[in-house]
Amino acid sequence: MTTLHINSSARLKDSNTRIVGQYLTDALAMPVIARDLAKQALPPISAQDLMDVHGSNDTQRASLQEQLSLSVSLVDELNSADTLVIGVPMYNFGIPASLKQWIDAICRAGVSFSYTDKGPVGLLDIKRAFIITGSGGTPIGSEMDYASGYLEHICKFIGVKEVFHIHVSGSKGSPEQVIADAKQQVDMLILSVFSDETAGAA
Repeated sequence: MTTLHINSSARLKDSNTRIVGQYLTDALAMPVIARDLAKQALPPISAQDLMDVHGSNDTQRASLQEQLSLSVSLVDELNSADTLVIGVPMYNFGIPASLKQWIDAICRAGVSFSYTDKGPVGLLDIKRAFIITGSGGTPIGSEMDYASGYLEHICKFIGVKEVFHIHVSGSKGSPEQVIADAKQQVDMLILSVFSDETAGAA
């Protein structure tokens, strides 16, 4: 089994979502594909290329071919993974622009989802996703949180079977306590998720 770990925090040091994400991937003990959207930002995309990528246009324009190649690579990373870990800091109540750009690159009709007479169906076979949401004070899961629920919807939209949330809220106390609480969430989730899967396979 393989984990795809997506980091999106602009804070490269002492980031709660990065610390907890690393703790989670270490605990999962699977091979990891790492994609850091802050350290290795995706290249800008023009309006025309964005429309053509989503339309899977076969125009031989060089810039479009580069964006299509990138999209294929990002979707291949998802196809290689059983588990998805996304670290998302909440910026202005939503997700970072870098993470939205990644979503725009991987959500493609006929590639990661398809339209049917019963609505869209995800095409990616990913067992589970862990969404690690960091917030300085906005209550995660509240009506002001436009990050965690949106990411859960995207995960299910592309075919993730189960989505689990880990809250890393800075309003809970000292940085040490926030990290300790999040690590406890990780430990409990791993115990629950994998014991349930083991029982189901018995």
